[in-house]
Amino acid sequence: QVPLVEFGGGLVQAGGSLKLACAASGRSLGNYAAGWFRQAPGKEREFVAGISGLTTTTHYADSVKGRFTISRDNAQSTVYLQMNNLKTEDTAVYYCAARGVLGSSPDAHDWNYWGQGTQVAISS
Repeated sequence: QVPLVEFGGGLVQAGGSLKLACAASGRSLGNYAAGWFRQAPGKEREFVAGISGLTTTTHYADSVKGRFTISRDNAQSTVYLQMNNLKTEDTAVYYCAARGVLGSSPDAHDWNYWGQGTQVAISS
């Protein structure tokens, strides 16, 4: 098991920024790919960003490319999502995910471990 906990959600105005963090309790994520997904009301969970284990190769959904940045710290027990130039359509519950292989994937079914989610709301 890889218990994940997200931090940093909140309410901001459009054009603002937020930084989400995802902590793996009691273990390193160094050998795991990590990612962020989001789910808006009435919509399916969608891929936002992923970062591969070890190589730290990153992948982004087209809708957030150039605005969001995923990263992980040196100890590799925390993964971040820096979100800039936020739009109202970014409003969703954001979930951190990890999978026990090195590569990221945009398919939610490929991820083994999930956090409980953190709400991000963007006002116009």
